[in-house]
Amino acid sequence: MELLPRGPAEFGSARYWDRFFRQRGRRPFEWYGAFPELCPVLRKYVRPRDKVLVVGCGNSELSEQMYDTGMCEDIVNIDISDAVIRQMQERSASKRPKMSYVLMDVLQMDFPDAHFQVVLDKGTLDAILTDDEEATLSKVDRMFAEVSRVLQVGGRYLCVSLAQAHVLKKAVEYFSQEGWVVRVHEVAGSGDKQQFVLPVFVYVMTKFRKIPGSAQQILEICPEEQDKPMRMESAERLVEAVRDRQHYALLCSQLSKTPCGEQLSLDLCEKVSGRPRYTLHVVDSPSVKPSRDNRFAIFIIPQGRETEWLFGTEDGRRQLAASAGFGRLVTVALHREQRYEGMASIQAELSGKVMELAPPGLPARQQVPFLSVGGDIGVRTVRHCDTSPLSGEYVVEDVKGDDACYFRRLVFLSNRNVVQSEARLLAPKKRRKDKRKAGPAEPPTAIDKSYLCCEHHKAMVAGLCLLGSPDPVPGSPIAVLVVGLGGGSLPLFIHDYFSQAHVAVVEIDPCMLEVATCWFGFSQGDRMQVHVADGLDYVAKLAAEAPARYDAVMFDVDSKDLTVGMSCPPPAFVEKPFLQKVKTILKPEGVFVLNLVCRDARLKESVLAVLREVFPLLYARRIDGEVNEILFCQPSPAGRRDPTELGARARVLEGALQQPGRPWDSSYVLADMLQAVTII
Repeated sequence: MELLPRGPAEFGSARYWDRFFRQRGRRPFEWYGAFPELCPVLRKYVRPRDKVLVVGCGNSELSEQMYDTGMCEDIVNIDISDAVIRQMQERSASKRPKMSYVLMDVLQMDFPDAHFQVVLDKGTLDAILTDDEEATLSKVDRMFAEVSRVLQVGGRYLCVSLAQAHVLKKAVEYFSQEGWVVRVHEVAGSGDKQQFVLPVFVYVMTKFRKIPGSAQQILEICPEEQDKPMRMESAERLVEAVRDRQHYALLCSQLSKTPCGEQLSLDLCEKVSGRPRYTLHVVDSPSVKPSRDNRFAIFIIPQGRETEWLFGTEDGRRQLAASAGFGRLVTVALHREQRYEGMASIQAELSGKVMELAPPGLPARQQVPFLSVGGDIGVRTVRHCDTSPLSGEYVVEDVKGDDACYFRRLVFLSNRNVVQSEARLLAPKKRRKDKRKAGPAEPPTAIDKSYLCCEHHKAMVAGLCLLGSPDPVPGSPIAVLVVGLGGGSLPLFIHDYFSQAHVAVVEIDPCMLEVATCWFGFSQGDRMQVHVADGLDYVAKLAAEAPARYDAVMFDVDSKDLTVGMSCPPPAFVEKPFLQKVKTILKPEGVFVLNLVCRDARLKESVLAVLREVFPLLYARRIDGEVNEILFCQPSPAGRRDPTELGARARVLEGALQQPGRPWDSSYVLADMLQAVTII
């Protein structure tokens, strides 16, 4: 039986609908949005004494159910199909004397002006507005004009719709420009989930007299989980908010049917401000054999640890899910701009929402465990936040890591999942206990300058073993140029542990020098000087004025252009003419150390090719669990050493660095850094 139209134009044809309802018979046809689902929204805007017009009524039971439940009785239903009007008149004439069915076209109605308090449209606008052709838009304008004419001031046009973008945009723009208040409700639990994945919406357009010269628009959305409307600043933002709800419904539908091959992510936002509050990643582990108790779990990432490899990368989250032993694990990252009371309050806030992401077949009343590291949500304290003209917004924050250690971090909010600089904080010295002043211990604030948090910094320091002297001795005078200051940990370590090192640092952003000084314990002196300048210009000037000046040149500078597949360094720093200038300022047996962070394999290979053209000797050290790769480049092939020899030199240097009374991080093994290098 052919019930579907041959083309979208037939939705506006009376002949099509006559044929449709004759073939369908007396069975009610509900496009979407059954009465129990629509009722909570309709009751807000339909009063018992209202005179209601239902346009394009079809043989839906909606009007009958409104009448029978006492919501409203003075209801006029119109449709362009003579067959369905006669059918509905027969069905309701004796049972509902105050309700009528009239053959009429919504584009040209016979009712007087301002005759109704409510016009109700369930799917009619969607059926008419099938495309954005001029003829279709003109037809919709006529429909809207007629709806406006028959409504009283203060009356409501209620439009039940699937909210396709072009349909919603047209309705919002038309009525908001007429000075009407526009509110969009998402219908809770709407639609047959087998038939319609997308949620149903009700547009509520309230008629006001248009004020000449007024450009104010009142646009609001009410998501299904809240009654209080959220104000939207523009029609575009309202359409975007609805699209977000539709995408979320599609995501939940996909997750409820099949395991997800790729990790899916989404943000859950604060109701009032719309700012992200939680970031969720859904990770399925096909290798886990499902049972009743291991199908689904939620993992709360402790505050400040969302950038760690285990939580901040796809491979890390996959390993976390497998080791946790759950078929589906949802990781939850907490945002630094938000406040959280504790694990119990987070669980209460998330319980309903995360169940929408449950795997197929999970029993409705199944208890879902909430997991974390150590059972708490961690500690994050924002110490400083500001905006740099060059680096944008940034924060300095203290976070609690493993084993109760605290770390201070610098994060650029333009790339908030990357820690720009990090330093460990020293535990405060223990004082005599005073029971009268007992209370929670204060977190540490002093910087531990002996500890290099970043593995790539450890590898860069180990690169000093490549310097040409027979035995690397930290007391030998060396000149080191570091481009990129950050928090200052790298140049500080070289300064403090190589007693005869003279370190020059080039930093383009003066705000970073202030951050390093105020928050990371950095200071200048006779052997440590910072030059606020562009590294490109500074090196070019040195190449012209002071060649062969440095024993080591180190690049640890990030790129502000996030569209390039290389986040460190900026592309200009690895162009051949500039690298030749770097070679010029190096001593013949010196070393150029480059922190390379490149996710684009083709781009990375081109960078390596250019480096090989300039530097005859090139070593590479991959950083485990990170994208970073440290490249050690030397201007002469004569200094070539195999990894075993490099390891031996590293052990000599490490022994010399460990002086009595000087703290040393026992986990930092220089030989491990160099024995794993490869010669490119």
